[in-house]
Parts: sequence; structure tokens; C-alpha cells
Amino acid sequence: MKRKAWTYVAATSFFELVWIYGFNVASAWWHWIFIIMFIFVDFHYLTKACELLPTGTVYAIFAAVGTVGVALMDVLFFGHSLNGSKIFFMIVIVIGVIGLNMADSMEEKKAMKGLE
Repeated sequence: MKRKAWTYVAATSFFELVWIYGFNVASAWWHWIFIIMFIFVDFHYLTKACELLPTGTVYAIFAAVGTVGVALMDVLFFGHSLNGSKIFFMIVIVIGVIGLNMADSMEEKKAMKGLE
């Protein structure tokens, strides 16, 4: 069950980056049809992930992947610059998400001990 939940988190994070990339490159009206489809697919997987994992954790990962992913996408595809402060704060975001995930894991273990 957990593996499926994390697959949903990965899928929603991926599709978020796809439609955000689409925002940057859409040049015809029909491009927006695909972007809207990707948004719906993205939120479908986001909903599925939230059904199986704590919503705060899912959203933190979703937002972090989006933030870091878009910053890297800007550098790799659109010629923007990356400096030390951007790298530092992206690392802070990643550490924060890892910390939230660890806190949820510890909370879950405590809850399981209480059920035994």
C-alpha cells in the first residue's frame, strides 16, 4: 500500500512539472488543451496520494518538487541562472521535506505501538 502511495506522489510531482513546462512553451490555443489535461491528471494523482498518506506530507513533497523542479527547469531549458543562494534554499526545502517525512514516520510508529 505504501509503495502505491509513493508512486502517486511521484506521478503528481511529475505531472506538475509537465504542465508548468507547458505554461512556458504553449504558443497555440490547442497546447492549452493538453496543459489542462495534464492539470487534471496531476490533481487526480494528488488526490490518490492524499487518500493513502498524510496530506501535509504529500503536499510538502508536491510543493517542494514543484519549487525545486521549476527552478532547475528554468536553468536547464530557459537559460536562467543558478546562484549559491538559490542552491542553498533548494537544499533547505529538500531537508525540510525529509524532516516532515521522518516526523510522520515516527508518529506512525508510535501509533502502531499504541495499537499493539
